[in-house]
Amino acid sequence: MIRGRRRSVIFFTVFGICLVAIAVTLNVSWIVLNWRTGVLAILGVILFALIIAGMVLNTIFLVREIRRNEQHDSFLNAVTHELKTPIASIRLYLQTLQTRELDADNRREFDGIMLEDSDRLIHTVEQVLRAGSARSRFRREVRTQVNMSDVASECVELARTRFHLDEQSLAFENHVQSPVVLGNADELKAAVWNLIDNAVKYSPAGGPIDVEVRPDGRGRLAIGVRDHGLGIPVERRDNLFDRFYQAHGEGHFGGLGLGLYISRQIVELHGGKISAEFPDDGGSHFIVSLPKGQRARRRASSTAVGVPSD
Repeated sequence: MIRGRRRSVIFFTVFGICLVAIAVTLNVSWIVLNWRTGVLAILGVILFALIIAGMVLNTIFLVREIRRNEQHDSFLNAVTHELKTPIASIRLYLQTLQTRELDADNRREFDGIMLEDSDRLIHTVEQVLRAGSARSRFRREVRTQVNMSDVASECVELARTRFHLDEQSLAFENHVQSPVVLGNADELKAAVWNLIDNAVKYSPAGGPIDVEVRPDGRGRLAIGVRDHGLGIPVERRDNLFDRFYQAHGEGHFGGLGLGLYISRQIVELHGGKISAEFPDDGGSHFIVSLPKGQRARRRASSTAVGVPSD
């Protein structure tokens, strides 16, 4: 299906280019042959420009719609997989518990696996809900002072537990005495968690991954997540923060292609910026820059927060 849509994109692009070329050839030939009749020539040029503009816009619209449908289909397939897999696992373990007598150790093991699958389900649902709320046109919310060191530390501890990593594989350092910003603690936690989750996902050997909170040198607070994993291919870096975009292609590492998109939306809603660097020794380095508490307070109180929908 995806290959068919890609062929359709190529077809409509080539078809549009051919139509434009034919129209240009015919119109230039007509002008050359009838250059003496100035009024008709001017009208012909105007009509020609309108026709060409219509062809170009029509081709762009068709290609965008095909790509959007392809993204939606990929998203639905990813959601189906992310939901179906843990549900099937939970059902299997429940059937085993129902039909067999197990000792206490096996029961605890099964309970732990089912809890992990439940967490995966909850994470998938939360990602979809956050992606939808991030696209709402207007958002008004009460913001409080959030200690980003505590947020990052909590995310690191959660990742160590969930992915069975030690302190050497996933390290955390805080270099700011008062790393406070004004915002929504749950959303900021989601933004940092998505970066750590991606770092773990693209580090098959299990690290090392470094998370740090530091000043960025411009009066702001920076949260950095550095991994030494696969990195991002050069040709796929431009769309890294787009919705439904998966840096290594569809199906390679699972997920919905929403993590970086959600992080960017949350950070921008808090008056910050998110960027990515790709060191020469491999891996990726994502940096979130947020205004500190007082500056964020003035900004939040003077403007309503809004995100235009696509």
